[in-house]
Amino acid sequence: MIRDITLGQYYAADSVIHRLDPRTKLVGSLAYLISLFLFNSPYVYAIAALFWILVVCLSHVPLRYMLKGLKPILFLLLFTLLINVFFTKGTPLFSIWKITVTKEGLKQALSVGVRLILLVLGSNMMTLTTTPTRLTNAMEHLMAPLKLIRVPVHEIAMMMSIALRFIPILLEETDRIMKAQLARGADFESGNIFKKAKSMVPVLVPLFIAAFRRAGDLALAMEARCYHGGEGRTQYRPLRYRSRDLAAYLVLLLYLGILVAAGLLLKENTVPWTKAMLDHAAGISVSMSEVY
Repeated sequence: MIRDITLGQYYAADSVIHRLDPRTKLVGSLAYLISLFLFNSPYVYAIAALFWILVVCLSHVPLRYMLKGLKPILFLLLFTLLINVFFTKGTPLFSIWKITVTKEGLKQALSVGVRLILLVLGSNMMTLTTTPTRLTNAMEHLMAPLKLIRVPVHEIAMMMSIALRFIPILLEETDRIMKAQLARGADFESGNIFKKAKSMVPVLVPLFIAAFRRAGDLALAMEARCYHGGEGRTQYRPLRYRSRDLAAYLVLLLYLGILVAAGLLLKENTVPWTKAMLDHAAGISVSMSEVY
C-alpha cells in the first residue's frame, strides 16, 4: 500500500509534457481541476477523461503506474459512494432494511466518484512530470504579484517544495520501519479495524521521531549555509516560455471550449452555482440589449 502512493513522486522520462514549462503545467492542472466542477454531466466527464488519457499518452508515463495511485483512496472512494447512494433523497429504487436507494443517489454517487478519480489522476500528472525544484520556481513566478502586498512568496514556495520532497522520503521511511517491525513479529493484517489501528502505533512513533529529526537537520543545514530567504537569489536555469508552451495553452483553451460548449448544451445538468452564474450572465445580457 505504501509503494502505491504516487503523489509527490517524479517519473523521469523524455516527453513533450516533461519538457513543458512548469508554469504551463501548473496553470493547466489548475484549469483542469476547476473544469471538473463546472458541470455535472457524463458527457463532460467523458471529455475530461479523454483529455487526461491524451496527456498520459504524451507524457510516456505508464497507465498502470498512474492508476496505481488510486489504491490509497479506494476506502475514501467507497465511503463517499455509499454515503451518496444511501442518504440522497429522491425516487426510490429498492430498500435494504431501513435504507432506501434512490435514483438520484446513484447518479450523485457516480458523479462524485468519477470526479474524485479524475481529481486524483489530474493532480498526480503534474507531480509525476515536474521535479519539485521546477514546481517551486513555477509557483514563485506565478505568485510574484503578491509581493506588492508583502506576501512572503519565496518562503511559501519553499515550504511547498520541502513538503513535496518529504513525501517520498517519509514513504520510504515508513516502508523501512514496517519491514523492521514485521521482522520482529508484528502483525498489521489480521484483526478488526481497531486492532489494525493499534498495531500501527509502533510504526507512527518512530516515523514522527524520524520526521522531526530530518526537519531539524534541514533547518541546521539551511542556517549553516546562511539562508535568509529569496532576496537577491537567482536561478541556475531560469524559466522561459517556448513555442511548445504556446501550443499547450492553445490545446488547453480548446479543451475548455469544448467542455463549456458541451455543458451549455446540457444546461439542465449544470451544477447549481454554475447554473446560477450562467443565468445571471444571461440576465445581464438581456438588460443590456433592452438599454441599447
